Amino acid sequence: MKRLLWHDAHVQRTHDPSAGSSAGEQAQATARGDVQTRDGPYVYLGHGAAGSAASMEPHVGGLRLRGIRATAVQLPKRRAEDAVDVYLSQVDGGHPLVIGGHSYGGRVASLLAARGAAIGDGRRIAGLVLFSYPLHRPGAPDLDVRSAHFPAIECPALLLSGESDPFARIDLLRQAVTRLHAAELVTYPRLGHGLSAVLDDALDRVARFIASLA
Repeated sequence: MKRLLWHDAHVQRTHDPSAGSSAGEQAQATARGDVQTRDGPYVYLGHGAAGSAASMEPHVGGLRLRGIRATAVQLPKRRAEDAVDVYLSQVDGGHPLVIGGHSYGGRVASLLAARGAAIGDGRRIAGLVLFSYPLHRPGAPDLDVRSAHFPAIECPALLLSGESDPFARIDLLRQAVTRLHAAELVTYPRLGHGLSAVLDDALDRVARFIASLA
């Protein structure tokens, strides 16, 4: 199958040297036994509000083809704030452990990350991947309502979004990303809320992001 190579994606980065765990901190955590139960990278991805775990199969399968273990998280049909514990209950571990999702699922993951990197039982969030983050409702642009928790997210984050997404006006999304301590925003011109047309490129970027966390 022919892969679509997307050459005109736009990238924005923010960086705080204090964000995330240093190699020394990770070594100390290993010595304490304070590490994830799974050895090697593991990614957990939540689905959009209208989807299910099965709808994330292209993402999960694509990551597995790139040598990265991944699992889709099944979420309830309720407010994102009320789904965080359901998400957490399905996270077994990984090193590095990466959480995220598409749209609603990504928002739930971001709320979990905002609780702190350490999530109990030796598990520690190393990275956050957000596909088409829903910054606001369509037709109701708002910077604060769904990014007020961003400053509390300690781990590095990768956001991938279409520049014509009705759920994230691009100028507001670029402002929101600056609230994260260490983040990269990749935007695709002419695309809306779905990224299926550029999924190969997006997953390649996710794979490189995860490699940078190891």
